[in-house]
Amino acid sequence: MERELLFMNVKSFLQKAHYLSLDVVIGAVLSHILVARLPNGRQPVDWATTILLGICVFIIYTADRLYDVQKGLPTRATLPPRHRFHAENRPVLLKVLLGLVAVCLILVFWLPKSVIWFGLALGLASGGYVWAVSRLPVSNQKLVWKEPVVTVLYTVGVWGSSWAQKPVLGWSEIGLGLLFLLIVFQNLLLFSVMETYEFPHGSFSLATLWGVDRSDVVLRTLTGVITVLALVIFFLADDRFAQRAAVIEGLMSAVLYAIQRYPNRFLKNERYRWIGDGVFWLPVLIL
Repeated sequence: MERELLFMNVKSFLQKAHYLSLDVVIGAVLSHILVARLPNGRQPVDWATTILLGICVFIIYTADRLYDVQKGLPTRATLPPRHRFHAENRPVLLKVLLGLVAVCLILVFWLPKSVIWFGLALGLASGGYVWAVSRLPVSNQKLVWKEPVVTVLYTVGVWGSSWAQKPVLGWSEIGLGLLFLLIVFQNLLLFSVMETYEFPHGSFSLATLWGVDRSDVVLRTLTGVITVLALVIFFLADDRFAQRAAVIEGLMSAVLYAIQRYPNRFLKNERYRWIGDGVFWLPVLIL
């Protein structure tokens, strides 16, 4: 009985952490550390930038969900589980967000000047995105731009916060950044397709615009392009750490392709979300 109770408590904790997108936050932090250590794996990692990045990712994801909840309050019973969780804990989450904003303001004093200017620009862009999305109804066709915009903002946040501190970038770093951009887009488009299976009458997205069949072709094409580029970097990069990073990114894309290839197996209990977000933890294998 005690073992079953412990299992249920752990399961409940992990479920709440998943609803709060803490797995996404950890993935962003691990990916950022990977970027910071390029090209040779021995570069120092700025602790303030890393912590601030994780907090900002959490703030953006939580604020986006709270905006969705605010629009969906009249039909709360039909909200997806993660949005229902945010609706039920909205007062607490708003206080948490305010506290984290205060922490971010304190951490600014430990940031390099280049990162501060970079963060201000990205913060304005991210804030503008959240505000714009919050003004649109779930059926608005402009939401098809959500996946591309989030892809760029997320990639720029993870990679740009490190690149802003480097005087020189090698071609392999730029190539790995491009790979990461394609993987993030693959992840988001895949999630849109899976959500189409789960909620046929859900919000408008690229998957609903293109349809499942065309989206499937795009995802397969992305997998092929990412695999080829990863192999090019692996064979041509001068540094072993960059080669290992290329292998990791190729593996990330392959896992996402497996979800796409067998959707029914990953729809149960939102496995596609757990595993799809979990691929961004893979950099830990070489850190």
